[in-house]
Amino acid sequence: MEKLEVETFSRAMDICIERKVDFILICGDLFHVGIPDLAVVKEAVTKMREVREDGIPIYAIYGSHDYTPTGTSIIDIIESAGLLVNVVKGRVDEGKLKLDFVQDERTRAKLVGISARKIGLESKYYEILDREILEREEGFKIFAFHSGLDEFKPDYLSQMETVPISFFPRGFDYYAGGHIHDRSENNLPGYERVVFPGPLFTGYARDLERTAKGEKRGFYIVDFDDKITGLEFVEIRLVNGVYFGYDVTGQNSLQAQKDLKEKISQLDVKGKMVVLRIRGELSGGKTSDMNFPNLQEMLLQGGAVYVHLNRFGLTSREYTAIKSAGEDLTTIESRLFQDNIGSVNVSVPGLQSDLGAKLSQDLLRSLRGEPKTNESKRDYEVRLRENALELLQLGEVLED
Repeated sequence: MEKLEVETFSRAMDICIERKVDFILICGDLFHVGIPDLAVVKEAVTKMREVREDGIPIYAIYGSHDYTPTGTSIIDIIESAGLLVNVVKGRVDEGKLKLDFVQDERTRAKLVGISARKIGLESKYYEILDREILEREEGFKIFAFHSGLDEFKPDYLSQMETVPISFFPRGFDYYAGGHIHDRSENNLPGYERVVFPGPLFTGYARDLERTAKGEKRGFYIVDFDDKITGLEFVEIRLVNGVYFGYDVTGQNSLQAQKDLKEKISQLDVKGKMVVLRIRGELSGGKTSDMNFPNLQEMLLQGGAVYVHLNRFGLTSREYTAIKSAGEDLTTIESRLFQDNIGSVNVSVPGLQSDLGAKLSQDLLRSLRGEPKTNESKRDYEVRLRENALELLQLGEVLED
C-alpha cells in the first residue's frame, strides 16, 4: 500500500508536468504523520525536485497531520530546501490576524490561507481574521484552508467541529479545501467554487471501503485567466478494488467461516485491493472462533495486492451474554482483546494471537496508573511513558 501511495503521488506530479500546469497547491497533509518514514520522504522530495526543475512552483499549507511535538514540520524542511512555498504568511496586529498574499510570478495569481490548528485555536484564528483587507485586494485570488465547513459537512462527520464559511473572506475566485476526504464542488452566494478534492489515494478504513467500491480519487486542474474558465477532476487509479460485505446473522461461527471461505474463493481478486467487511450477530460460537488470518491469506494467495478486514460490526450472542453477566472489567477486557487482536494489522505476526492480547491489556493497565503522592504532572507523564515503552520492547517477539 505504501508503494501504491508513493506511485500515486508520483503519477499526479507527472500529470502536472505533462499538462504543463503553472503551479501546484497542496492544502495540507502532504504526509500521513508529522514525522513520516524517511524513505517515503525521499521518494516524495525526489519527485518534487523534478517538478521544480521543470519550472513548476509548489505551494502548500499545513494540514492537521503536518505538525510535530517540536513545532518544526517536514513542510518547513522541504520549504527550506526551496522545493515548496508555505503560503500562510501573516501576523496578529491589534487583535486582528492580518494575512499577506503570496503572488505566483507567472500567472500573477494571489494565494493566501490558514493552516490547520487544533479546532479551538483554528476557530479563533478565523474569528480574528481581517477579512476586509483580503476582500479589497484586486486580482485573481485563491483562499487555501484545511478545515471542515458547517455548510458542507458530510453526515458521517456530524460530530466533527467545523467552522462556518462566513469566517472566510468573500469574493475569492477559488477556495481550495483540504482535510475532508470526500470530493465535492460547492457554491454559496459570495463563496463560489469551494472545492474539496479528497485524498489522492486513500487513507483510513472508510476511505479504503469507498475506494474499493469504485469511488474516484485524484486532483483538480483549474483553468483561469482573470476568472476561472474550467474545472477538471483528474482521476488517478493505479489499482482496482473489490469490496465484499458479509452478514453472519443466523449462522454460528463454524457455518459462517465455511460459507465465507466458499464465497471468497469465487472472487476475482488478482492484482486488486480487497476490502472484506463482516458484520452481524453470530447465533453460536465466539467471534474469535473464526479464523480471519486464514481468510486474508486466501485472498492474498488469490493474487490480492492488499486485504483490509473490517469486522467492527461483528458480534455474537455469547459475547452479549458475557457483557450482561456482570463479569469483572479485567475479564471483559481480556476477552475483547482476544476477540479482536486477530484483525489488527501488525508487522509481527505473533502479536495477532494471545501474546498480542496480553501485551495490549498490560499496556492499558500501565496507562491507567494513578499519580503518586506529591508527584508532579510532568514526572507522572514521564513515568507512564517509560513504563509503556518498557512493555513495548519487542526484541524477544521479533526473534521468535
